[in-house]
Amino acid sequence: MDGDLETTLTAVGSRLRALRRRRETTLAELSAATGVSVSTLSRLESGTRRPTLELLLPLAKAHGVTLDELVDAPPTGDPRIHLRPVTAHGMTMLPLTRRPGGIQAYKLVLPPGNPPREPDPQTHEGYEWLYVLNGRLRLVLGEHDVVLAPGEAAEFDTRVPHWFGAAGPEPVEFLSLFGKQGERAHLRARPKRDG
Repeated sequence: MDGDLETTLTAVGSRLRALRRRRETTLAELSAATGVSVSTLSRLESGTRRPTLELLLPLAKAHGVTLDELVDAPPTGDPRIHLRPVTAHGMTMLPLTRRPGGIQAYKLVLPPGNPPREPDPQTHEGYEWLYVLNGRLRLVLGEHDVVLAPGEAAEFDTRVPHWFGAAGPEPVEFLSLFGKQGERAHLRARPKRDG
């Protein structure tokens, strides 16, 4: 077997133990969350059980890390990130974060609003923060109907009916930070000094 692979797999046990202890979780609690038996978890952590993909996937999800982070995969030497855009409902969405859970970041591109689309507000759990990069974004939020220009931002509870689309003849590009209910984006700025 390749030496790098063997070294990587050998180190997984101590990494699993450290993650579990950092989260202050018992083997029994982790077993209940993942469906992996306590004895198997114990053997994985001690290094007497070889990790498999079937065991690592639920553990990565339970610990809120990616599989690469869990096994500490060696770097490939290629610094490029290969994110895959998703196109749906005429909108292109590029995920900018790769970790599960927490606040997720996306770049969205909406086609020109010509002809304008009819708003169809939706609701779901969460909180969203938008920042317009290019174009003009029409945001329908509850009773509000506003147009955001480049450099403008909006934040809202996604349980409020909302919809967005391009507000003109050109496409609109914007960044979106989305999190579970209760996770809000906070901007910190220095207070203005007198004098």
